[in-house]
Amino acid sequence: MANIILASSSPRRQELLTQLGLDFKVHSPDVDETVYPDESVKCYVERLAREKAQAILTLYPDAIVIAADTSLSFAGKIIGKPDSKQHAFEIWTQLSGQWHDVYSGICVASRSKMLSDVVRTQVEFMQLSSSAMEAYWDTGEPIGKAGAYAIQGIAARFIPQIRGSYSNVVGLPLHETAQLLESVKAFG
Repeated sequence: MANIILASSSPRRQELLTQLGLDFKVHSPDVDETVYPDESVKCYVERLAREKAQAILTLYPDAIVIAADTSLSFAGKIIGKPDSKQHAFEIWTQLSGQWHDVYSGICVASRSKMLSDVVRTQVEFMQLSSSAMEAYWDTGEPIGKAGAYAIQGIAARFIPQIRGSYSNVVGLPLHETAQLLESVKAFG
């Protein structure tokens, strides 16, 4: 059986992929994550997942590569990771009391087949007070997280409900990843 490589240094993706019972290695690709002008979040995450998979497949042509990219979308705009405390507060102010979308592009690729998909989950974010924002920022959890929160962590208390895949919001939709992996393996 071919080696499986996860094209991500994300500990969350590694933990999720372990839930599928797979033996895999990790190699994080260096891919330009610039959003193209007028690029939708759906196209963006799928493009990045495919570019990450291709970058690792070039290094390990006999492997099966699993790659993903996750971004939030609110009011048609991509919400990335906060670059400062002020930026995090701006993000939370936008999301407070609103629903937003979390999109993950996933790609599973081998030498002979590259398949990708995009998964969307809707997330309700409660209205946050300034003091709640301050307290959450002080935990350090929002740093480096798309949308400035981690649903699998302290921020779970801010999420009354979701519609769709929980693992997608964490960073890797497991059901769809497993389906793509089976299809790529079946192809040979």
